[in-house]
Amino acid sequence: MAIQIDGRTIDDVFCECAAHYADHTFLTVPRDQKRTYAPDGRTITFRQAAQIVDTYARALRDAGYGHGHRIAVMAENRPEMLLLKLALGRLGISWVPVNPDYRAAEIAYLLTDSDADLAIAIAERGEQMQAGITESGRRLALSLLDHGDGDGFAAAPCPAPSEDPVHPQSEASLLYTSGTTGRPKGCILGHEYELMMGAWYANRGGRLSFDEGAERIYCPLPLFHVNAGIFLFFAAMLSGNCQILPERFRRTAWWPEIRETRATAIHYLGVIVPVLMNEPADDGDRRHGVKWGLGAGVEPTVHAAFEDRFGFPLIEVWGMTEMCRILADCHEPRQIDSRAMGRPVPGLDVRVVDGDDRDVIFGEPGEMIIRHSAETPRKGAFSGYLNQPDATEEAWRGGWFHTGDTVRQDETGMLYFVDRKKNIIRRSGENIAAAEVEACLQSHPSVAQVAVIAIEDEMREEEVLACVVLSEGSGDQQLARQLFDYCFQRLAYYKAPGWVVFVDRLPVTGTQKVLKHMIFEENQDPRTLPHAHDLRALKKR
Repeated sequence: MAIQIDGRTIDDVFCECAAHYADHTFLTVPRDQKRTYAPDGRTITFRQAAQIVDTYARALRDAGYGHGHRIAVMAENRPEMLLLKLALGRLGISWVPVNPDYRAAEIAYLLTDSDADLAIAIAERGEQMQAGITESGRRLALSLLDHGDGDGFAAAPCPAPSEDPVHPQSEASLLYTSGTTGRPKGCILGHEYELMMGAWYANRGGRLSFDEGAERIYCPLPLFHVNAGIFLFFAAMLSGNCQILPERFRRTAWWPEIRETRATAIHYLGVIVPVLMNEPADDGDRRHGVKWGLGAGVEPTVHAAFEDRFGFPLIEVWGMTEMCRILADCHEPRQIDSRAMGRPVPGLDVRVVDGDDRDVIFGEPGEMIIRHSAETPRKGAFSGYLNQPDATEEAWRGGWFHTGDTVRQDETGMLYFVDRKKNIIRRSGENIAAAEVEACLQSHPSVAQVAVIAIEDEMREEEVLACVVLSEGSGDQQLARQLFDYCFQRLAYYKAPGWVVFVDRLPVTGTQKVLKHMIFEENQDPRTLPHAHDLRALKKR
C-alpha cells in the first residue's frame, strides 16, 4: 500500500498505518537475560503500538501539554522512546531526545537551549536527568516513565504556545548535532520532513528494496540519532515493517540476535565491519536471512571480503540530520572498492564547489552543497537551527545547503567521500566537536592552550587527541590522567581524550588561530612521541 504523506502530519499517517498493518510486528526487542527490562524480549504490533500511543497522548493532554511545547526524553533504546515520540507528535509537542551518555552539564545545556517544558526519563535514568535539571538552574519537572503504562505526567508549566491545529510544518523533533564551532546546535525537524525522510529511504530501490510488511531491520544505533530514531523508524512504519531494537552493538550478541529476531536487513557503522571480520570464520557466517545492510564508513579494502564471507551487500550511504534525502550506492554495478556514495537523483541536486562556491572540475575535491531543486531548494530539509537564524542562513547561502563535507565527483555523476567536516572527530559512529572538548580542557587550571584533533584509530575509526600546552611545568602520565578525568566528569565518555600529548607550543596565524595541520611534522605519528599518553582504556560508559 502506498501511503500518502504530502500535506499530512505524523499522527495522520501513523493512524492509517496502524489500521492497515494492525497485526504486523512494528517493534521488536531481542532477548537478553542480563538486561533490566524485557529480559525475554518484547514484540509490539502496530495495533498494540496505537494503544500505547493513545494512552500516552491522553495522559499528556490531561497534564496540559499541547502544540508548541517541547519535552526532553531519555529512554535509551527502548520502544518507549519511539512510542512516546508518536504520542508527542499527535499533540504537536516537540520530541527532544537526550543522549544517555550525557553528563549533567551537557543535559543542562540541552534543557536550557531547547527551553524544554518537561523532562521524561526511564526510572534507571531519573537521577541522571535530575542532575542535569539541577545543573541548569531551571524549575523543570521530571516525570519517570513506566514501561508502557503512561501513568500521568507532571502538570504543564504553561498553556500550549499555539492554539492552531497540528500541521505538516509543525515542529516534530529537536535533534542536537555536534557543531564545528562549539556547543551542539538544535536542528528543528517538521512533521512532513520526517515522513519524507522515511519515504525516501523506503523507496531507494536497487539493492535497498523494501518488501511491504516483510522486512525486519536490526539497528544497534542509538534512538537519539536521526538514523534509528527517524530515518529508519518512519521507513519501517510507512512500509508496514519491523524495527529491531538492540540496546547497542555487542560483538557477541550480533549474530545470535539477528538470527533470533529473523532480521532481513541491518544498519551498521564502519567500525562494526572489522570487528565482525576479526571473528574466526565458521559455518554460521551465512546462517541468517539478511538481504542487505545500510551504513557508512566501510574501508574499501574489506568491503568485498565482508560481502563474500557473509553473503549480503553493504550499501554505503551519505546523509545528515539537516537533509532528509540520502545518497546511496545501491544500484549495480556498485563501486565497493572505493568510497562511492551514490549519484544525484531528481529531488536531490548536488554541486561540488571550491571556497568561493565555484564548481570544481570533475575529479577535483570540493565541498558538497545540496538542494531539492531550483524551484524549491529547501523542500525536504530541516526548518533551521534553533536560536541561530544567522547560522541557518549561512548554511543556505546562495540557495544551496553547505554540508561541510569534502567529496569529488566523476564524469558519470558518482560522488566519492573524501573527508569529514572540519573539526569533527568521528569515533565509533559518534560525531565529536573538537571545539567542545577544547573548551572543557581550556577551563582546567593547568592548561594554557589546547588543540584537539582526530587521530586514526585501529578499532574506533578515529580517536580524540588533545595537544596541550601547560601553564607551567611539564606533563606526565599523572597529569594526563587528571585532564582525562576532568573531561570524563563533564562530557559524554566518548568525548574525553583518548590521547593526551604535551607540547611546548601550538603554531598560530597572525590572528592567533591555531594551525592544526602544522602541530606535528608531516607523516609524523604523534602517538609515538615521548610526551604522548594513551588513555583509551579508560573510555568506558
